[in-house]
Amino acid sequence: MQNCDSDYARTVVVGGGIGGLATALGLIKAGKKVVVLEQAREFGEIGAGLQLGPNATRILDSWGLLERVSEVGVLPNNIVMRDAMTAEEIGRLPLTGEFRTRFGGPYVVIHRTDLHAILLEACRKAGADLRTGVRVERVEDTGDGTLVVAEGDRSFAAEATIAADGLNSVLRQKIVGDDLVASGYVAYRGTVPIADVSTQDRELDDVVVWVGPGSHLVQYRLRAGEVLNQVAVFESPSFVRGEEEFGGTDELAAAFAGCHPLVRAAITHIGKQRRWPLYDRKPAYSWGEGRLVLTGDAAHPMLQYLAQGCCQALEDAKTLEFLVRGDAEATDWPAVLRRFSDARIPRTAEVQTKARMFGDICHAGGVHRVVRNELLATLSAEDLYGHADWLYRGPVFDLLRQARLAVA
Repeated sequence: MQNCDSDYARTVVVGGGIGGLATALGLIKAGKKVVVLEQAREFGEIGAGLQLGPNATRILDSWGLLERVSEVGVLPNNIVMRDAMTAEEIGRLPLTGEFRTRFGGPYVVIHRTDLHAILLEACRKAGADLRTGVRVERVEDTGDGTLVVAEGDRSFAAEATIAADGLNSVLRQKIVGDDLVASGYVAYRGTVPIADVSTQDRELDDVVVWVGPGSHLVQYRLRAGEVLNQVAVFESPSFVRGEEEFGGTDELAAAFAGCHPLVRAAITHIGKQRRWPLYDRKPAYSWGEGRLVLTGDAAHPMLQYLAQGCCQALEDAKTLEFLVRGDAEATDWPAVLRRFSDARIPRTAEVQTKARMFGDICHAGGVHRVVRNELLATLSAEDLYGHADWLYRGPVFDLLRQARLAVA
């Protein structure tokens, strides 16, 4: 094969998004040489806001990045759930004080492009070999390594390959062979300069989730409070009817027409230029074999209702770092990747499944909406912290705590 870039003393990461860069950074921290292959001509991210729970911010802190993330992001005071029809507050999770002590880190909201830029800079400083314009077609296991084959008769030899090529992963098709699952819901996203929104929204210090029948709206500030991020999500009637094109702006308007005036006013500031149909996949029982493994959205794409897509990709990266660090001198990659899959598949499958369930709770209508509101009203902050333990602590929490104790 022509144009073979041969260096078996390195790891290839396929995909230069947030998950791929986090994976590369973790592996470098564990002592590995890493090349990142990105199909776009430039590294970058599209989209708007990300919510980073403490299971993610603890990891960023371990890499020395939390201070910078906090500077360009926002640390909200609460997550507040309101009924989109009445504006009634039906739940509040405080994010300061006891929250940070219990979960070992803050809750940060940040623009997706800002987090990507921070990780990209960190990878460059750490010595990652960053390549763009490389469209990977397949990965071959050579027994003692892998051969990543790309368009243009190019190939890259390595000791192992980590596939972080996202929701529409080419490499997942070779490993799992499943299809995306359309939820029937559509998102419209956008940011608005704080000066262009109402005084109430300018002073917003919380993540506010307005929940309505078959729809919800999320609002929070970004970029050190200078812009307001808004995401409107609704079930598309045209999808239910089986139409190929669904979720247009007419359906967006109709989905929120019966909501409280504050919600309707917010919808006028939502970007209408692009819609995001929402997809996930069913949990997979295998993410690869030998020296190839999936990670991030390629491994466990999930609906956004628990705000965990990015967080779980960071957990993947940190888990790999721990496993490789413990086996760094002569890494037994097949064994490391088996342990990685064994550790991560049950965890991410739970998050994927419960994200779907939480979406149903948010979008409840009729008597289910009444019951939801009444039940949430009975829960104290301590009750809510207890319900969040499984999500914000998790297995990586214990690994990080053990690492801190070892250093101390």
